[in-house]
Amino acid sequence: MENTSTKVITGKVRFSYANVWAPKSINGGDEKYSVSLIIPKSDKKTIADIQAAIELAKKEGASKFGGKVPASLKLPLRDGDVDRPDDEAYKGCYFVNANSKDRPGIVDKSVKPILDQTELYSGCYGRASISFYAFNQNGNKGIACGLQNLQKLADGEPLGARSRADEDFTTADDDDFLA
Repeated sequence: MENTSTKVITGKVRFSYANVWAPKSINGGDEKYSVSLIIPKSDKKTIADIQAAIELAKKEGASKFGGKVPASLKLPLRDGDVDRPDDEAYKGCYFVNANSKDRPGIVDKSVKPILDQTELYSGCYGRASISFYAFNQNGNKGIACGLQNLQKLADGEPLGARSRADEDFTTADDDDFLA
């Protein structure tokens, strides 16, 4: 089946740099929701779907490039082994950084909304609904990845250098508090 859409529903990916509960400005730009989707290289279907959606976005976006798709475009599908060689989480994987001005829908395995913000975090696993589109801003031309919705499938080892409070502290004995 040929992909006739720039929208892709991924297979099981790992969420990284998950900034999905409140919009954040990156480098002084507009505030956006964002997440990095780490895709195992073994997930040939998701990778093929993304590549087909990118090709379609190039064709559909040709008008943004003056009618002709330039040879050198910034593309969203990146190789973790090349672009993040020192990050163990990206080893043997591709990744795309998806973002949106609108808050993504976030659901669990049963497609029920997740309201507890500690439930979806960098390091957990899930699927993403993303779309690809052409951009041409300030001389930068390429295909961007829009974030639509996320579905959490499983917990994973949290990513990032931040430790958890229960790892940093032991129970305190109140008697010694003011000693």
